[in-house]
Amino acid sequence: MGRVISVLVFGAVGVAILLSLGVWQVQRLAWKEGVLADIEARIAAEPVDLPETPDPEADRYLPVRVTGRIGDDPVRVLVSQRGLGAGYRLISALETEDGRRVMIDRGVMPAEGEVPPAPEGSVTITGNLHWPEERDGFTPENDVAGNIWFARDVEVLAERLNTEPLLVIARALSEPETGVTPLPVSVEGIPNDHLNYAITWFSLAIVWLGMTLFLLWRIRRRSE
Repeated sequence: MGRVISVLVFGAVGVAILLSLGVWQVQRLAWKEGVLADIEARIAAEPVDLPETPDPEADRYLPVRVTGRIGDDPVRVLVSQRGLGAGYRLISALETEDGRRVMIDRGVMPAEGEVPPAPEGSVTITGNLHWPEERDGFTPENDVAGNIWFARDVEVLAERLNTEPLLVIARALSEPETGVTPLPVSVEGIPNDHLNYAITWFSLAIVWLGMTLFLLWRIRRRSE
């Protein structure tokens, strides 16, 4: 009898813990979906003028409209698009009408071929401020000499292009480019794995319950 009680207690506690973890992940899923909805609404909001002193946290994804001349000699950042393969993001300096120098992520070009020239004259760019966090322990070092970069490190890029550490991800240009497709900010790259985690914990709870019932059945058979 004592063994049966021990198995019941052990099984009940294990199932309860696993179920609570699953419920917690469901709650996290609802929270994350709310966060993503807020980000989507912020991305699509009406653009404003470029802030004087933008904050990397408060102004992340802020829609802006900026006018100026795009510089030559862009930085190429390697990117892979689902279904399209490899390409290069083109990061260029832009000198605004009031003399500021900021960075523009113009979009993506094919991995093969020459870098398309930037539009001439004054261009108005609509996009979103962003401070991407793309570098981790597996990211290769940038090949500066070959102009192949592997992450959009805002501070490093600003030093290379002699601009403010401010990056605008283009959504549209008043003069559309040939050979460059804007790759605007979206929530697609923001991880949301809470549903998978919840399914995992609930599945483990079912397995734990099944093992507990099986063990109780074995104990009963042996006692007969």
